Amino acid sequence: QVQLVESGGGLVQAGGSLRLSCAASGRTFSGYVMGWFRQAPGKEREVVGINWSGGSTRYADSVKGRFTISGDTAKNTVYLQMNSLKPEDTAVYYCAASSYYTTNYYDPSAFNYWGQGTQVTVSS
Repeated sequence: QVQLVESGGGLVQAGGSLRLSCAASGRTFSGYVMGWFRQAPGKEREVVGINWSGGSTRYADSVKGRFTISGDTAKNTVYLQMNSLKPEDTAVYYCAASSYYTTNYYDPSAFNYWGQGTQVTVSS
């Protein structure tokens, strides 16, 4: 199995940028479908973006054009670059890995490995 540890969260002003890291251990992340999710207070966990085993990537409409998922196989780390941040991006961000086969990776239940989360706060 794989263990995931996120880092890089913090407080940033609207319009600013942050890069979140998700360090994987135990297994290489390229063998999994990797996802970034977020959860704001009082809201359900929602998808930010999904990367299919180092192949294609899809993003939620709310972050498309502003957020980018990338990976470094040498460091076994997945990144979430977040630009043009908005106050509504404030949430706890989670990295996740799935070893399942499903037609809907936008559902958090499709992922069986999760990091502990990192807080992102965007001030107006």
